[in-house]
This record gives sequence, structure tokens and C-alpha cells, in this order.
Amino acid sequence: MTMFLQLLFQGFALGAQYALVALGFVVIYKATRVINFAQGGLVVLGAYFAYNFHRTWDLPWWPSVVMAIVASALIGALIEALILRRMVGQPVFAIIMITIGLLIVIEQLLTTIWGFDALTLGDPWGLRTTKAGNVVLALSDLWTIGLAVLVLAGFFVFFRYSSLGVAMRATALDQEAALAQGISARRVFALSWAIAGAVAALAGVTLAAGGPNGVTPGIDVIALRAFPAMILGGLDSPGGAVVGGAVIGITQIMTAGYQPGNFDFVGPNFNAVMPYVVMVLILLVRPYGLFGTREVRRV
Repeated sequence: MTMFLQLLFQGFALGAQYALVALGFVVIYKATRVINFAQGGLVVLGAYFAYNFHRTWDLPWWPSVVMAIVASALIGALIEALILRRMVGQPVFAIIMITIGLLIVIEQLLTTIWGFDALTLGDPWGLRTTKAGNVVLALSDLWTIGLAVLVLAGFFVFFRYSSLGVAMRATALDQEAALAQGISARRVFALSWAIAGAVAALAGVTLAAGGPNGVTPGIDVIALRAFPAMILGGLDSPGGAVVGGAVIGITQIMTAGYQPGNFDFVGPNFNAVMPYVVMVLILLVRPYGLFGTREVRRV
């Protein structure tokens, strides 16, 4: 039972990281119907911003994190204003290809500025742990779970009660009707990219903190691993992104924990494949994800 609870907690923590990345995908898709492949680059960029503010310029930890979030949000809005705004009305495929190109450009810029070496983020919790009975809880994992819950609550309040959130929901449902009501689509698109950049920075900080790896260009791989979480929960559902992240994270950690000695015949890295197996099985039953909006087409 102790092993099960330990793996369950680690799965929730990993799922919270996936959820933070997936929320960035969801907020852009919800507003523009485009999957942003550059989100992984924004995740790494946010982590490097936090490193620069805290370690290079010697600012306190939490103000550094806030400044990294703001800087990443500005970068997201700038990308939308300078590049993607010109693509409004163009085929979705072309916009997706641009986001892939942006990912490559961001990756090259990051390695040019900061190099390939792992950089210590200098977070306050480091490798410290606490205990709940016999279960060891890493403080970084506790903070990651707490931040994911806090961000989800913020998303709920924003989309439900703020005028900008309602405008984003209206634009996602029917762009032409939203324009007829005086809602600025440009403003909505810029805001969605800014929010995605802010969430990406927070995800990057949680990925780089609390472990020996630190900040490296390779943490953008987590964005690819967050795809099953986003698709499983529903492409346009923030709550679905969190639930999908939890399901995928727990599945991956449980597989890694129980596979050795029990299912060796499937290969040593099957835990990396298992999330995609779960995603395929659920999509066979619910093609729009657990909480995604079902599209109704009239012929």
C-alpha cells in the first residue's frame, strides 16, 4: 500500500506538470482553433527567464518567477501581434506550420544565448522532502500540485466571471457573432497567446525546479508528453486538461513502478508509451475527449 500511495502522489505531481503545459495548448485552441506547437519553446523560455532574473541578476525567488511569467506573456502577445495576426483567415494548416517554425527558432535562440549546459534554478525547496506516514513527499511536487490547482481555479474564475473571459468564450463559439457584438477578435487572440506564455513560464519553472537536471533546452520534450493529456481531456476544456494531466501522469508513473518484474516482455520504456495507449482507448469511446465540446454539423 505504501508503494501504491507513493506512486500515486508522484503520478499526481507529474500530471500537474502535464496539466500546466496542456492548459497553454487549450487556451490558444479555445480562442483560435489552432494547436500551438511552439508552446514547448515558451515553456523553456519561461524557465530561462526565471533563471536570469534569480541567478544572473540576483533578484528574490518569487519576484523572479512573477517577472518570468510577465516576460513570457509579453513574448506570447508579441508573437501573435507580429506574426500570427497576419495569418488571420488563412488555412489552419499554414498557421500550425508557422508554430512549428517558431518552436525551432526559439530553440535555436535559447541555445545561442544560454548554451546546452544544465543551469541550477536556485528554487527555495530544492530536494527537500516531508513525510505523510510512510509516503515521502517532495516539496517541489507539493508546490507543483498546488500551483496547478491554483491556475485551474484562476481559469475558472476568469472564463466564468470576467468580461475578457466571456469575450474569449464567445469568440471560440462563434467568431462572426462575437464580432457582430463588438468583441475584438484581435484582442482575444493576443490575450490567449499572452495567457499561454504566462502558463508556459509557470510550467517551465516547475519542470526545472526541485531536481538535479535544472534548466536545459531538453525540457521542451515535456510539451510532446503533454499532448495525450490535452487530447484526452478535450482540446477546448481547461478542466479537461487538468484531469487529463492527472490521468496520464498517474498512468505513466504506475506503469514505471509496477512493470519491472511483472511486464518485462513489453520493453523497459513502456511507461512512456502507456499514456498514448490510454489516450487511444478513451478516444475510441469519446472522440472529443472526456470534457471536449462535441461538434454538431448540420447537413
